[in-house]
Amino acid sequence: MGIFQKYLSLFVLLGIMIGTLAGEYLGDLSAYLSSLSYQGINIPIAILVWIMIFPMMLSIDLRKVKDIISAPGGLTLTLIANWAVKPFTMAGIAALFFYAIYSGIYTETEANALYSGAVLLGAAPCTAMVFVWSKLTKGDALYTLVQVVVNDLLILVLFVPIVGLLLGIAGIIVPYGTLLFSIVIFVLLPLLVAQIVRILPTSGKTALWARLKRTTEPATEVALVLTVALIFAYQSGGIVSNLIDLGLIAVPLLIQTYLIFGLQWIIARKISLPFKIAAPGCMIGASNFFELAVVLAIALFGIDSLAVTATIAGVLVEVPVMLSLVGFANRQAW
Repeated sequence: MGIFQKYLSLFVLLGIMIGTLAGEYLGDLSAYLSSLSYQGINIPIAILVWIMIFPMMLSIDLRKVKDIISAPGGLTLTLIANWAVKPFTMAGIAALFFYAIYSGIYTETEANALYSGAVLLGAAPCTAMVFVWSKLTKGDALYTLVQVVVNDLLILVLFVPIVGLLLGIAGIIVPYGTLLFSIVIFVLLPLLVAQIVRILPTSGKTALWARLKRTTEPATEVALVLTVALIFAYQSGGIVSNLIDLGLIAVPLLIQTYLIFGLQWIIARKISLPFKIAAPGCMIGASNFFELAVVLAIALFGIDSLAVTATIAGVLVEVPVMLSLVGFANRQAW
C-alpha cells in the first residue's frame, strides 16, 4: 500500500485545511473554478473523479463476468446487501438521526440535504477502493473483479430509481436528467474507454492497458485529496459549522457501515463461503462509491449544500473504518 493509501484520512484532512485556506484567501479563484460547470457538473472536479476512477476501470475485463456462474454465493450475498438492503438501511438510519435525534440542531431543509447526501452514499456501491480491501484480506482477485463489474453494470440501471424512490419519500424533487447524465459520465464512459484501451494492440510483454493502469494508479488518492480541497475551498465561508456537521454526520454513517458488514459476515459464515471470497465481498457491501456520491451531491444540490458535506463525511469515515474491518477480518480468517 502506498503512502497516500496508508494515510489517506490524514491527507484528506490536510486537503480540507488547504481548501479552506484557499477559499478564504483566494476567493476569486475558488469562485472561478466553481463556475466551470456543464449540466450541473463541475468540470475540474469531474476531471479529478475520472483520474480516480479510470485505473480501476482498466482492471475490468467484461469477459470475466461468465466465470462467476460456477461460484455465485459471494456475488449473490454482495448484490443483495448493495441493492436490497444497504440503500434502505442507510435511508432509515439517516432519517432517524437527521429528522429525529438531530431535530433540534437542523432545520427541515437542512435535514433534507443531509438525508439526501446519506442516501447518495448508501445507494452507491464501492468500486475503486474495493481492490485495496481485497488485497489486504488476501481476497480472490478475479472474484473481486467480477463483483465490481456486476455492481458497476447494475449502477446503470438501479442507482437512479433507488435514489429517486428514497429521495421522493423525503419530498425532494429529483432531476433525473442530471443524475443519469452523471452516471454516464462517471461510470459508463470511463468503462467504455477502458475497454477500448484493453483491446488496442500492444508491443512488448506487458499489455498497454496494464502499463497505463500501473502508471495512473498512484494518482487516484492524490486526485481524491485535491477533490476534497476544491470542495472545501468552495464551502470555506461556513467551515467551522461544517466541521461540526462532519462529526455529527459521521455517527449514522459509522452505524450503517458496521451494521452492513456485520450482517454479511454472519451470513457468510453460516453459508460457509471461502474466506478469500467472503472477506472482500463483505468489504464491498459495507463500503461506498464516495467519489460518485460527492459529485452527484454537487450536481444535484449545489456545492454549498449540506448534502455535499454529508458525502464528504463519507470520504473521511470510509478509509479508517474499512481498515478497521480489514483488521477484524484478518484476525477472524478461516
